[in-house]
Amino acid sequence: MKTTFSYSLEGQETERLTFRKLTEQDFDTWLEFCKFPDSLIYVFSQEQLKIEDPIERCRIWFDRVFNRYNSELGGMNVLIEKQTGALVGQCGLLIQTIDGVQELEIGYSIMPAFRGKGYATEAAIKCKQVAFEQNYSQSLISIIVPENTASIGVALNNGMQLDKTTMSNGDRVNIYRIDK
Repeated sequence: MKTTFSYSLEGQETERLTFRKLTEQDFDTWLEFCKFPDSLIYVFSQEQLKIEDPIERCRIWFDRVFNRYNSELGGMNVLIEKQTGALVGQCGLLIQTIDGVQELEIGYSIMPAFRGKGYATEAAIKCKQVAFEQNYSQSLISIIVPENTASIGVALNNGMQLDKTTMSNGDRVNIYRIDK
């Protein structure tokens, strides 16, 4: 298994968070995320949302992350709260294809118990800083369904602005963008 992946933030830190690679040992903790009813509604396809078993949903998540790692498509980093050592969520830089163009996306998902505390914004800002400092891209996007007001808030707090509305994986999405 690879020890690093493209666009990794492993070892990076913010005031409250440390970034690291997702491992199989995180499965049981992340399973709690997958058990929460609304955790995946903005991430999974309509077909995947029909799967009711949280273990199967969690396996889909892990397979997706590990596939990205192995395919050089970026990936999600686990976010660890420095003070407690708790896994608060995942955030990372992901290569996405939007309207036939490859773009670098900042993606984020936060455990239900840690939502509304600024962790997603803190992590997303760090992703932006690293991406621009390392010259990974001249612009970054976040792909957000219009109903996901919490993620829209994170994007706006990260300096992004609504760029366009388009289709992605069969869903209507808004593309929020920031240029270097």
